[in-house]
Amino acid sequence: MNDPAPRSPANWLKNQPYVLLSLAALFWAGNIVLGRFIAADFPPMALSFLRWGFACLITLPFAWRHLRADWPVIRKHLPILTLLSLTGLAGYNAIAYLGLQSTEALNALLIQSAGPLFVALWSLALLGIRLTWPQTIGIGISLLGVLTILSRGHPATLAAIHLNKGDVIFLVAMVIFGVYSVLAMKRPTIHPLAFVAFTSGYGALLLIPAVIVEAASGHHPALTVNNALTLAYVAIFPSILSYLFFNRGVELIGANRAATFFHLIPVFGSLLAITFLGERPQPFHFAGYALVLAGVAIAARRTSANPV
Repeated sequence: MNDPAPRSPANWLKNQPYVLLSLAALFWAGNIVLGRFIAADFPPMALSFLRWGFACLITLPFAWRHLRADWPVIRKHLPILTLLSLTGLAGYNAIAYLGLQSTEALNALLIQSAGPLFVALWSLALLGIRLTWPQTIGIGISLLGVLTILSRGHPATLAAIHLNKGDVIFLVAMVIFGVYSVLAMKRPTIHPLAFVAFTSGYGALLLIPAVIVEAASGHHPALTVNNALTLAYVAIFPSILSYLFFNRGVELIGANRAATFFHLIPVFGSLLAITFLGERPQPFHFAGYALVLAGVAIAARRTSANPV
């Protein structure tokens, strides 16, 4: 397939990191809400395996020619691709779904807000990249906005949140995804569809031993229409599209600036609650949205100390 025309929507979108990263955050917000919704019906390893297996099958017809062309590069860089498949796909998602079995969506959204901190720490540890002052200030402002939304404008609400086993597990998942976010900057130069198809298929294969152990212990998925629709959503939007968009965003502006968009996940989560669950918008919503957007704008802007 030829490259799209210079003025085509696809060509415009692939060069808009802020739009790409915002869409990735929107789809991931839906993943948290729906992942919690079917937690009782779908064991975490099976859900993660089916998510990535279906994502691979959906992507494969579009990625096949690119996979064949890029296969020599894939073989040469198999170690880093294995690490990316293990951290960002198989490991992160399976552990996150495991955490959602015993935590609330509110807690998960709150823990997700720590994403930029983990990315910053791994960027420093693995690549020696430090946060700039605008990034530090922007992350602080946007985090304040996240806390405003999650506390519903009452800080005492946060003090009443008690961390349980599921919260700790979800926190571990975010630490692992921080590794992926940083290492994504070092991924080999292959077609984006080839990358998603290969890593999603590889990630599904890596999960097979865990799925076998889970099934042997008596945990099996319940197949219903709602669960099938949820699985279709998580296979397409937070899997294929979010990872395509996030990886491209990191490529364009770097991991530290891209990570600030994690703070949009609670924003979108609250908007989904307003839209689909009938929650009424309150003044604290608008105050939180304004703080998050201001912080993201400050942290994500290009500076002379951070030219990418």
